Amino acid sequence: MTLPFSPINAATDGPLYRQIYLRIRQSIADGVLKPGDRVPSVRGLASELNLARGTVESAYQLLIGEGYLIARGPAGTVVSPQIKLPESGGRAVVVPETVPWSEHTGSMPLPLQIGLPALDAFPSKVWNRLAAREMRQSGLHDLIYPDPRGHPPLRAAIAGYLGVSRGVACSPDQVFICAGYRASLDLICRSVLRSGDACWFEDPGYLMARRFLSNAGMKLLAVPVDDDGLDVEAGITMDANARFALVTPSHQSPLGVSLSLSRRYALLDWARAGDRWIIEDDYDSEYRYRGRPLPALKSLDTGGPGRVLYTGTFSKVLAPGLRLSYLVVPQEQVARFVETADRMQNQCPRLLQATLTRFIEEGYFARHITKMRSVYADRRAMLADALSAALGKRAQIRLQAGGMHLLAMLENGLDDGAIALRARRLGLSVQALSTWYAGAASKQGLLTGFTNVRSSEEASALSRTLASAF
Repeated sequence: MTLPFSPINAATDGPLYRQIYLRIRQSIADGVLKPGDRVPSVRGLASELNLARGTVESAYQLLIGEGYLIARGPAGTVVSPQIKLPESGGRAVVVPETVPWSEHTGSMPLPLQIGLPALDAFPSKVWNRLAAREMRQSGLHDLIYPDPRGHPPLRAAIAGYLGVSRGVACSPDQVFICAGYRASLDLICRSVLRSGDACWFEDPGYLMARRFLSNAGMKLLAVPVDDDGLDVEAGITMDANARFALVTPSHQSPLGVSLSLSRRYALLDWARAGDRWIIEDDYDSEYRYRGRPLPALKSLDTGGPGRVLYTGTFSKVLAPGLRLSYLVVPQEQVARFVETADRMQNQCPRLLQATLTRFIEEGYFARHITKMRSVYADRRAMLADALSAALGKRAQIRLQAGGMHLLAMLENGLDDGAIALRARRLGLSVQALSTWYAGAASKQGLLTGFTNVRSSEEASALSRTLASAF
């Protein structure tokens, strides 16, 4: 939108950036700019006022720092939705954000949000062309009740992909298509678990899974994670007879470590010793920036009745809006899971499944993964360098072997929760590491997504904003 600016007076009205700051703030107070309104880009406003971009950026950073504006990356800069205008006039106030973070908000993501693929790199042209072809070729078979396990050609394509890329030998019959990762967990809980079952859960561990399993009535045991991943011996000491364990062995969420080979075998031995299950969340395993991708834990689950329930999702590698995940179950459990899936009616739209099938079969998926590894490696390096420069000794950036986020460990005395809250008021969606711990011994750190940071200039600007939250 165009702001109601009279000419900027360089001679009498104070610093230029201050004039811009005051006029935008007054426009918000007068109701000309309302909560959620988008303001002009830095480049656009600088051109309109015939000023240097740095002048306008300084004004915007001041407004962002005070909570009047929120920078939303590619979505632009908007007036904070938390602005509250007093009915009787007076200065607008910023209402603090108190809603806990969630990946599933339905609104445009804030900069630095974790768990989100590069939205600007989604192959829209190819995807739309494949979808249009599927719609033209649809027939009577698209009108009948769908297979509760999912679109058969997609299950076959996923089985082939997993065999080559993850070392998971499975048939299409063992693959179930679900409407997102939580739907996969729901199918597992309804098929082989009961409310009140004890679960080994990584500490720190994935928040969404922890909340889901808690709401499902499971008893979660916080098993510590060290440099070798889940401490299996600690889990046995806590409860050797727990019914299942949920692990992220290839790239631990959120610390990024890998479960060592000896612990993988120890975990499998524990599961085989009783009627126990291992839920393997193959968390963003496609993205590894040094060394070769590690084989899945499921690839070691051979020589007897399988104990690993293997889950993966296309939300991290393509787009979360697809709501497509998959679950691979042992052959002995297929009938039980089919019965549960049929009762749940947990189907995804056939058009999305058929389009994804073509995307995989025609080689686009493999090429997309290869491209994004290079893109993410560059974006990760840009943000890591910018954060190091902006935060200095206050944070140590840990470059993990893979994944889609950076972990910044904070120096002693800093409160990651307070910093994350202030950062959110500044329009950044960083996460406090301490909130991912369920036990008492939590560490202080910040989790930042880098996948949607498209330039070194953007990385520097976001890092400076984050530094102002310390």
